[in-house]
Amino acid sequence: MNYDAIVQHCRELLEMLPAQAVARAREKHPDVRGLAVFPVYAPVEIIHAAKLMPVGLFGVGNKLEISHADSRFQSFICSIAKSTLELFLRNETDGIEGVVFSSICDVARNLASLVKRNAPQLLVEYLHLPQNMGNSGSAAYTRAEFERFRTNLAAHIQRPITDASIAASLDVYNKVRHLIRALYARRKEHPGSIPTADLYAVVQAGTRMMPEDYLPILEAFLSEARRRNPRPRDSVHVVLEGAFCEQPPALLIDTIEGAGCQIKDDDLVVGFRWFQEHVGCNGDAMGALAEAYLHCSVYSSVRHDWRHRRTEGLLRRVQDAGAAAVVFTPAKFCEPALLDYVPFVEVLDKNKIPHIKLEFEEKMWTFEASRTEVETFSESMLFE
Repeated sequence: MNYDAIVQHCRELLEMLPAQAVARAREKHPDVRGLAVFPVYAPVEIIHAAKLMPVGLFGVGNKLEISHADSRFQSFICSIAKSTLELFLRNETDGIEGVVFSSICDVARNLASLVKRNAPQLLVEYLHLPQNMGNSGSAAYTRAEFERFRTNLAAHIQRPITDASIAASLDVYNKVRHLIRALYARRKEHPGSIPTADLYAVVQAGTRMMPEDYLPILEAFLSEARRRNPRPRDSVHVVLEGAFCEQPPALLIDTIEGAGCQIKDDDLVVGFRWFQEHVGCNGDAMGALAEAYLHCSVYSSVRHDWRHRRTEGLLRRVQDAGAAAVVFTPAKFCEPALLDYVPFVEVLDKNKIPHIKLEFEEKMWTFEASRTEVETFSESMLFE
């Protein structure tokens, strides 16, 4: 496939509900079933080693009307929680064995309980991941939590999940993450060579297919991207921050870049590209996953690491990208993103780095106000 065909294929996958994506995968893998993964992080290697397809659960956008979930949640809850619960309340789970949540926020914790209560036929797991990365017992605790997940998943599907199969899956996902990092490096080095909306579609599509099928798509897309030589245009180079869980509509990404900003780095779909480097197995895949989570994962508003402040992570991302500004894109009512916005702004102001905040929600369909804000912001920097 050429560049445009790959992007179109990926966007079609993202228009599917999770159960529909599993049904598409079964055309090539007749016996495969899915396990839904709520952002941000879950050990997809264990899921894949169980011969299941990890399916990204990023809400449903405009594909379903919320008719049941509103009665279970307050009005001031993020839209991804409501639309995710709506999926399970409507029993849109054909081909899906269960769902795994992790320690993102109070909403995610309560959402896991609501799903378990309303979908008792499914395996519902909540990963209690550590918040003290430097403690001497953190590695053993993290490994034990992953082992608990493996044991429960194996019991649910009634077959073992071996160390060898996890090591093989780790190898596959190492290749996936390597290619995604190469795509991000290409965009950073050659701004405009990959519009962010296209990169976003290709990266998120990896959460809707088996990784073995995803690898050749990534390889082809990287090859196509390296052949593109766009004309440079006047724009402000920016970093996109704050969309780690609920993902912004692709039209918002297009609006940002169309209004005078060139995105050079972002935290979109960050949970599926969680590790910053190759994760070596060394004969102990479970131990490697635990160590990688503690020492090789990206900074995020849902992960506290007192050894490496999140504000330092944002500054480093801006500097490494050669960006001149930051565009914050928190989801409405997203507590972790909005709480982190305050210290992020403090450190950006201290370093005289301009910034702008654009809140969004799943069912947004008009972005004229955002376009005007971004145009004013970018012009103030380009023509000052």
